[in-house]
Amino acid sequence: MTPRLLILCDPFTSPAYTPRVRCLCDYLSEQGWHIDLYTERGEPLPFEHNYPIHEITVYRTRSFAEWAVKSIASLLTDWRNRYFSRQVRRAIRGQQYDLVLCCTFSTFPLRAALDIARERRLPLHVDLRDIDEQAPNAQYQSHRQWWLRPLRRWYSNVNIRRRNKVLRQADSLSCVSPWHQTFLQQLNNHVSLIYNGFDEQSYYPQNRPAKQFTLTYVGRVYEQPMQDPTLLLEALREINLPLRVVWYTNDIGRQRIQQLAQQYGVEQLMDYRGYVPTQDVPNILRSASVLLVLSNTAATSGAHGIMTTKFFEALGVEKPVLCVRSDEECLAAVIRDTNAGVAATTAEQVKTFITDKYREWQQNGYTRQAVNEQQRQLFTRQYQAAQFELILMSLIHD
Repeated sequence: MTPRLLILCDPFTSPAYTPRVRCLCDYLSEQGWHIDLYTERGEPLPFEHNYPIHEITVYRTRSFAEWAVKSIASLLTDWRNRYFSRQVRRAIRGQQYDLVLCCTFSTFPLRAALDIARERRLPLHVDLRDIDEQAPNAQYQSHRQWWLRPLRRWYSNVNIRRRNKVLRQADSLSCVSPWHQTFLQQLNNHVSLIYNGFDEQSYYPQNRPAKQFTLTYVGRVYEQPMQDPTLLLEALREINLPLRVVWYTNDIGRQRIQQLAQQYGVEQLMDYRGYVPTQDVPNILRSASVLLVLSNTAATSGAHGIMTTKFFEALGVEKPVLCVRSDEECLAAVIRDTNAGVAATTAEQVKTFITDKYREWQQNGYTRQAVNEQQRQLFTRQYQAAQFELILMSLIHD
């Protein structure tokens, strides 16, 4: 019998358009599952898919006035979730499903998932990519709802209460780090760990000789204490090597690094680029000599369990990873277990790592990290989709 799965997820947004959900859907559809995916209408979807994606319009005019009014209504009455729930329930009349899956980094669309699961007496699985408690003041979401920043604590508490109500009633949960798993087990006894990962069809190793030794960073740059790149800058100040540090980031990220580079006297080593299309990222990573991951100690930043996808993509292409500074927690443990590079706690570690990789580049014309291949395979999106399938099948047959 063909399993019939209803998936509700948060909007697909650039630059990556939620690869965790997409790879899962691709895998399940190839395994013969019938999938109906419902999400909020956002940007035009630039990727191909062999399963139906039903988009529901929540914001019709895209005007600031409409966004502000509906955002306030959502805060006070959970309007967005309620509206989405009504629309999905109306759209699936007459359709039969075996299971409801909700994938989100926030609270949307948890309510709709719970409403449908209750109404139809179906098992509900919730996959959480992020939770509010993982970072103080939601620093990693600082671009969202700027007008609510002064009310951030209240806003966060409202969302947490709504989220927890659903999580307690879900049949099972999944999350992206050991810290998340331990935290969520306070709400639900059935929590599985499925890390973020990389798509092995796009992120694979390839030896590419390069004319220059480059340290490359791709992604957002957040304010301290969320990320602390100072160990890198301290080391660069003392290293006398003809290298470049290439930053593929937004204007705000460039300004932050530029200020720090000037402060440490290493601005001549910096090369700033803008964001690039998602499809160009694998080749950029393969062409680098060392890939940077920005983090900070959990004790200093207050952030826990943040497993940036950029690390796993670096693991996929088997390039040396330099994490500055170490979170001394989940990310550092995976870097160690996979032998992906170093999660640095001192500037001396950074200098030693860069110098060793520079010698490797001089000798070979490129760098290649000798990762633990058995561990590496555990972080492919395809392996993780198979983990999801086992969980979902167990719920259907429970």
